[in-house]
Amino acid sequence: MASLEAPASKSRFAESLAVYLKPRVLIVLFLGFSSGLPLALSGSTLLVWMRESGVDLGTIGLFALVGTPYTVKFLWAPVVDALDVPLLARLLGRRRGWLVFAQLLLIAAIVFLAFCNPAAAPGLVAFGALLVATASATQDIVIDAFRIDTLDESEQAAGMAAYVAAYRIGMLASTVGALYVVTGFESGLGFDKQAAWTAGYLAMALLVVIGIVTTLLATNPEKTGGKIDDPEGGRLARVWQAAMGAFAEFLSRDSAIAILLFVVLYKFCDAFAGTMTAPFVIDLGFTRTDYANIVKGAGLAATLVGGFAGGAVARALPLTTCLWLGAILQALSNLVFAWLALIDTSTTTPNTWGLVAVIIAENFTGAIGTVIFVAYISALCKNPLHTATQFALLTALAAVGRTYLSSGAGFVAQDTGWPLFFILSALVAIPSLLLLAWLQGRGHFKTLGA
Repeated sequence: MASLEAPASKSRFAESLAVYLKPRVLIVLFLGFSSGLPLALSGSTLLVWMRESGVDLGTIGLFALVGTPYTVKFLWAPVVDALDVPLLARLLGRRRGWLVFAQLLLIAAIVFLAFCNPAAAPGLVAFGALLVATASATQDIVIDAFRIDTLDESEQAAGMAAYVAAYRIGMLASTVGALYVVTGFESGLGFDKQAAWTAGYLAMALLVVIGIVTTLLATNPEKTGGKIDDPEGGRLARVWQAAMGAFAEFLSRDSAIAILLFVVLYKFCDAFAGTMTAPFVIDLGFTRTDYANIVKGAGLAATLVGGFAGGAVARALPLTTCLWLGAILQALSNLVFAWLALIDTSTTTPNTWGLVAVIIAENFTGAIGTVIFVAYISALCKNPLHTATQFALLTALAAVGRTYLSSGAGFVAQDTGWPLFFILSALVAIPSLLLLAWLQGRGHFKTLGA
């Protein structure tokens, strides 16, 4: 009997690996890189450039507002669902036409930002960064819709795992990679600081070509469906119809409000603790360089492994089981931080291996939870006429926990101390677990085929 089970087990394992080599999954992987690349160019990398240029901290702090397009992208997602890009749609189809359009805009925005001078015109830099964020958010809208429309049900989990892994690599390219490129131009080729930063950003703009080539090699999704019928009033009315149709269709579902609340709360436990991870590490006596090296080394590796593990789990188990597993793992990873906070009180030097352990735990479980969670919200977006709008809305809601609900985490940590804070951050998962149980009892996941 054992001899028969072994070949079957090997066959299932080979099948699980083979899905990552399917052309459609590989396309999603490279689009993930293209999606992750621009984020830091209007965020952390840009802030390093500004600080080196002598911009004051108050002005730098205001640049957090540049990320607004990522949280309100659902406002123009109906345009992506309702309208075609002239010429490009005729040549490439609706989704691919929008992708190339967004990527060309992204290149133009990064090039514009490259020639700005933070010291001389911080306002112009803010405008350029806002352009990059808007083009990037638009690209995200289209990639999310393209991924959901183009992959079969059996490929969605693997596609999401590949996307998350490549997204992280794209972010790494525009943070560590960009800084190394700037240093190389400055110290290796003798550029002055401003010229080195300009050259570095131009190099990042060149990397967007990877996304364009990927889009041109891709095939059009089969599930995109026909264009929404033109109502009276022309294109503006069509956009309004797409928006109202997407929201009305979703809100007509059973337990719609509970579903939306679950989307807000599922990753809240992870976000609440994650907000205070860096201050906690500094309080332990580690330097910013120590933290960066550990996060970029052990943390990145754990994220990549966790992403593919999440894809394998989502492929092998029912979605309900996966959601339970992801939620529990995220809560337990917060308790690992509480453990480190407790053992730190008994030592006089920072516990490097302890930090490595908790960073691995956080990134590994967080990546599993992310893949499973995105597989869930992808399953919620079944109507190809509304994919972009509904997915953009759900991801914007998912950001509420990270952006707004977690804003008070510092006050909680200040009043309770680190060990109790991380214990409380694990307990924050309880509302999402209760909602998960309630939705399961209502048969919500059966309607998704899970």
